[in-house]
Amino acid sequence: MSKVSLFKLPYLEQKAAFMGNSSDFTVCDKVILGIPMDSTTSFRPGARLAPYRIREVSEGIEEYSIYQDKSLEDINFYDAGDIVIPFGNVKESLKRIENVTREILKQGKKVFALGGEHLVSLPLINAYHDFYPDLVVIQMDAHADLRSDYLGEDFSHATVMHKIAEKLGKKRVFQLGIRSGTKEEMEYAAENTCIYLNQLLSAAKDVKDKIGDKAVYITLDIDVLDPAFAPGTGTPEAGGFSSRELFETLAVFKGLNIVGFDLVEISPPYEQNDNTSLLGAKILREVLLAY
Repeated sequence: MSKVSLFKLPYLEQKAAFMGNSSDFTVCDKVILGIPMDSTTSFRPGARLAPYRIREVSEGIEEYSIYQDKSLEDINFYDAGDIVIPFGNVKESLKRIENVTREILKQGKKVFALGGEHLVSLPLINAYHDFYPDLVVIQMDAHADLRSDYLGEDFSHATVMHKIAEKLGKKRVFQLGIRSGTKEEMEYAAENTCIYLNQLLSAAKDVKDKIGDKAVYITLDIDVLDPAFAPGTGTPEAGGFSSRELFETLAVFKGLNIVGFDLVEISPPYEQNDNTSLLGAKILREVLLAY
């Protein structure tokens, strides 16, 4: 298979890079991809600023993980920069995300995406499904995101998991941490997804056992955590989980056939001291080392 330089792919720009990244795309099997899009955010915009800020503050954490006794120095990963998003044009934005993701996957790499709002998961997973027809998705989130439309719009952060569930088929989306949704969403989930209401770590082993050796994509909305741990998000939801519970959950999933990952809905304007962005950098370090 011929190799392409990511610098020649359209719609990519480099403003900052995650600590410890390699300058040689060809030797890396993991690629960070920033997606600065928050076009459909319905409450507090600002998630478009997260990819840059997470990279910028990554220098504030160690490359070494005490949880895994492993360092970013032990692996090769490439930071491809951000997709240039035409703000206000949702369909073109989604098209660009899907096309760039597909080109990276053609090179045999895994994508670790930084959003951006949760709608960015849709084109990522659309591209992944072409390469992994048996794909299942683990969603960690406070919100079900299962609406058929939101404020008259089909493509929204509030409809993203409905569209993904339709794409993958029944019971191929595992929803953890959910503590907010409409009655209609809960009825849809009962028929179409595997939903674990208000459960995160307590559900992880059951989810792992049910998935087995299938290809897995993880989408992590930072608002699965309580706002006390992750205040910098667009739609905070009280009654959530701790950052320690999240790291323990991610550790349980080690050993699954995880082929892709995204972290979404961090919104730097709504926090002080970069706490949520620093948490995002630590999450990214852990998943790069684990998966």
